[in-house]
Amino acid sequence: MAREMLKGNVAIAEAAVRAGCEAYFGYPITPQTELLEYMSSRMVELGRVFLQAESEVAAINMVYGAACAGVQVMTSSSSPGISLMQEGLSYIAGSEVPCVIVDVMRGGPGLGNILPSQSDYFQVTKSAGHGDFHPIVLAPASVQEAIDFTMLAFELAQKYRHIVIIAADGQIGQMMEPAELPPMKDYPLPRPNWALTGANGREKNVITSLYLNADEEEAFNNRLQKKLALIRSVEQRSDEFATDDAELLVVGYGTAGRIAMSAVQLAREKGLKVGLFRPQTLYPFPEQRLSELAEQVDMCLVVEMNAGQMIEDVRLAVKDSIPVEFYGRMGGNIPMPDELLRVIERYYAYSAVLA
Repeated sequence: MAREMLKGNVAIAEAAVRAGCEAYFGYPITPQTELLEYMSSRMVELGRVFLQAESEVAAINMVYGAACAGVQVMTSSSSPGISLMQEGLSYIAGSEVPCVIVDVMRGGPGLGNILPSQSDYFQVTKSAGHGDFHPIVLAPASVQEAIDFTMLAFELAQKYRHIVIIAADGQIGQMMEPAELPPMKDYPLPRPNWALTGANGREKNVITSLYLNADEEEAFNNRLQKKLALIRSVEQRSDEFATDDAELLVVGYGTAGRIAMSAVQLAREKGLKVGLFRPQTLYPFPEQRLSELAEQVDMCLVVEMNAGQMIEDVRLAVKDSIPVEFYGRMGGNIPMPDELLRVIERYYAYSAVLA
């Protein structure tokens, strides 16, 4: 199929449609509003469900209801809106129903601003509501990856009966670049046998996140932990560049990882043995591959658009085998390649001393 110029938000929306999204519930918030706007016409055009809810709290509970009915459902928001969805996400996790959430991150805390940031890392990977669970979290670094990961998100949600979050940022949502959309999938999918579709001619299904008995709640949580262990074992995804002989490994995801790629290329032109490791899944974090790379490099430099959040997972993955340093920008500021190159040169010299 031909490539076309697409804005990130619009590309995600159309990819969701082509993945088989049957219902969308959301509330406008910058910098993801174009996604909702696109769905408001496209879903109606196809005879599917679109509803602008009165709030993000309402939207996530509508998602919960549709998911219980076996519908392929999605919502999207930005950082403060995702904060409002936390209780609903916990209910969804506790009920083991699938859904796709798009988080186009902005500056924070609070209302912050509408500029791109990666301040939601903890929120989407470690929190997402109370309880012992993690959503699957995918982090695109381009419009094409945003499309591909949206298609993947619907597949993983159905496969594991689990929440999948696409963690983009304002830069990914607003940028335009050539990308290729996939063909439309078969629509609609058959309803799963666990869904609440009316118990006509079958035993009734019960979906709940309420277990008043401690042993029942523990049994559910043990089952959930087994599912998460399976996800961790088979769904780690990452990309890398020039790691074969790297002495300094730059680690970044999303927009920060994309810009770090340019900085690493500039470093290579200057003869510096620098490589890039870009997590594509934030949960499960690609710890297996990163721990392997830690055995052959002298130092890791983590680059994020926050005060340092993913760095905690990097340190856990390398297990104190090498130094892990950090460079971050906040408030919606985006590090530029020449800026990162200067940081890389400084830490490259330091790693040479350590070696």
